[in-house]
Amino acid sequence: MKYRKLGSTGLLVSEIGLGCEGFAEDECRNTKRLLDEAESQGINYFDLYASDPKVRASVGEALRGRREKFMIQSHVCSVWKEGQYKRTRNIDEVKAGMEEMLSLLQTDYIDVGMIHYVDSVKDWHTVAGGPVLAYVKELKEKGVIRHIGLSSHNPEVALEAVKSGDIEVLMFSVNPCYDLQPASEDVEELWAEKNYKEHLINMNPERQELYETCQRLGIGITVMKAFGGGDLLDEKLSPAGKALTVNQCIHYALTRPGVATVLTGVHSVEQLEESIAYEEAAEEERDYAPAFASFPNISWKGHCMYCSHCAPCPQKIDVASVTKFLNLVKAQGTVPETVREHYEVLPHHAGECIQCGACQTRCPFGVPIIENMKQAAEIFGK
Repeated sequence: MKYRKLGSTGLLVSEIGLGCEGFAEDECRNTKRLLDEAESQGINYFDLYASDPKVRASVGEALRGRREKFMIQSHVCSVWKEGQYKRTRNIDEVKAGMEEMLSLLQTDYIDVGMIHYVDSVKDWHTVAGGPVLAYVKELKEKGVIRHIGLSSHNPEVALEAVKSGDIEVLMFSVNPCYDLQPASEDVEELWAEKNYKEHLINMNPERQELYETCQRLGIGITVMKAFGGGDLLDEKLSPAGKALTVNQCIHYALTRPGVATVLTGVHSVEQLEESIAYEEAAEEERDYAPAFASFPNISWKGHCMYCSHCAPCPQKIDVASVTKFLNLVKAQGTVPETVREHYEVLPHHAGECIQCGACQTRCPFGVPIIENMKQAAEIFGK
C-alpha cells in the first residue's frame, strides 16, 4: 500500500481508503469483515457518514483494541432521528449526534471531523456564520476533532470553503464524468442523463480550479463516488456510454491535484480486494486515456489529463508534473513558493526541452506540450 500526505494535516493516509456503504449489510457483520481486510492490506483511513446507531456501534466494536491503526473521517451534522438519517444544522441535534457518535465508536477523538453534505452557498454561509463551525472549532481546540473537514459535491461551495481557511480536508466527488458538469446545488444533476446528451468538452473550469486550489493551499482531498455509484463500471449505466474499470477510475482520481485517498464504497471483501489490486496493477491496466479518447459524447481535446502518455521524454522531463505545476501557477496568477519548491526538485526541467515533438504525437488529447514547456521555462526560470 502506498501512502500520501493528507494536505497539510501531517497525516499520512493510504491512497486506497474505505467508504462505509457496506458496513450495514448482513446485520452490520460486514463492518468487521471489511475493517479486518483493510487492516491486513495496509488501509489506514476510512469514512463514516452513516448515522445509524447500529452501524456506528458495529464500527466501535470492530475497532476495539486497534483504534490507533485507523484514522477515522466521521461526519458532524449527520444524525439519526425517528429511525432515519437526517442532515441537520440544529446545533442541539449536532451536539447530541456528536456525543452519541463518540460513545458508540468507543473513542474520545475523531481524526477528521467532516461537516456533512454542504452543497449550496447559502448552506455554507449558515454553517460558517453560525454555531456549527464554531462548535467544530471548539471540538478541535479540545482535541476531540484533530482536523476539520467538509463534504460537498458542488465546486462553487467547496472553493469558497477551502479559501476561507477554516477547512483542512475536503471530501469531494471526483470522477471523469462528474468533472464535466458545472456547479449545481442539486447532486442529482451530476448523473442526470439529460446532461450528457450534448457533446461535452473538457473539465468544468471550477472543478479544475478547485483541485488546483486545494493542492496550492495544502487542503487534502478525500475522494467519494470515484465509480459514480457504480454507474461508470457498467456500460449501460455509464454517462460516457462506455464502461471504465475500477483501476481506471481510481487512477483518474489519484492523478487529480490535491487528492490524497480514494474512499472505495464496497459491499464485500471481494470488492475491496478488487480496489486494493490497483496497488499492484500494471500501468496499462490503470491507463484511462484510451478509454477517455474513445468516449462518443465527451472530448478532452487540448486539456492535459496527467495521464503520462507523453512519456518517455528523451530529455527525461516529467512532462505531466511540469504541466501540473504550470497549471497551478496559471490558476493562481503568480508562483506560490510551494509550487516553485516542488518544481525545483524535479530532476529535469522544462528548459531542457529540445522541442522534438515526440510527446505531442503520443498525447491522446492534443495538448500543446511544446508551448507548455516554453511557458514553464519562462515562468520558473529553467
